[in-house]
Amino acid sequence: MTVLVTGGRGAIARAVTAGLIAAGRDVRVASREPSALPSAVGYDPADPAPALRDISQVFLYSDPSTAPAFAAAAEAAGVKQVVLLSSLSSLGGPDDPHAKTEQVITDGSYATTRLQPGAFMSNAKYWAHQVRATGQIRLPYLDAEEAPIHELDIADAALRILLDGPGNGHDGRGYPLTGPESMTRRHQISLVTTTTGVPIEAVDLTPDEARAEMRMRDEGQRETLLAYWASRVGKPQPIEPGVELLTTHTARTWTTWLIDNPGLFT
Repeated sequence: MTVLVTGGRGAIARAVTAGLIAAGRDVRVASREPSALPSAVGYDPADPAPALRDISQVFLYSDPSTAPAFAAAAEAAGVKQVVLLSSLSSLGGPDDPHAKTEQVITDGSYATTRLQPGAFMSNAKYWAHQVRATGQIRLPYLDAEEAPIHELDIADAALRILLDGPGNGHDGRGYPLTGPESMTRRHQISLVTTTTGVPIEAVDLTPDEARAEMRMRDEGQRETLLAYWASRVGKPQPIEPGVELLTTHTARTWTTWLIDNPGLFT
């Protein structure tokens, strides 16, 4: 069976691709910008049919605007299994964009499994620009708690489901995924200094300061983020067992991620 991996330039997709190739599977990598990834085919979310031709399994990035086109094309192509990269936020209610995407994708006749990770450790790459420029990390709600997950753990989970294939216990399931430890972002920043030796000033922005500094085209998304972070202050993130259920190892730690990304803050 040929597996289509969408979002081919992303860290998770790259790791899934490498794992599939190592397991001897036939893989087609797809990207919206195939010129930046010579081995990839073009992927148009509005018309995914060409990329889905002769595909049996898919590792999918999608959103509410493109999910209907994918679902229709996957049905027409005879796809047997879709592993959807969703989000832990999808569990918050049907109005969440990830929940809406899940609803569309899971309505298909193919087998569907939803991976629902929380915050990515790789979000810290955005902090690195601040550190190199100013020696600071400027964020609101530094005492909000989260249990960030290593992107390789998400890839390992996806790989297990794809290698098992449809009909092997994953069909119709959602797997919430977190890292192994709930911690404040203030503590995450302190561990950056402990691990890398780079001194960092953590600046706790007020909500209004954050609105001025967080330049986002979608103001609604920014307000959703601020409200979410406010709700996490003083509230540890429950640790989900999805990584351990789907892989042969425990979830990788924040310190491991920092060691895996040397030089990021220097």
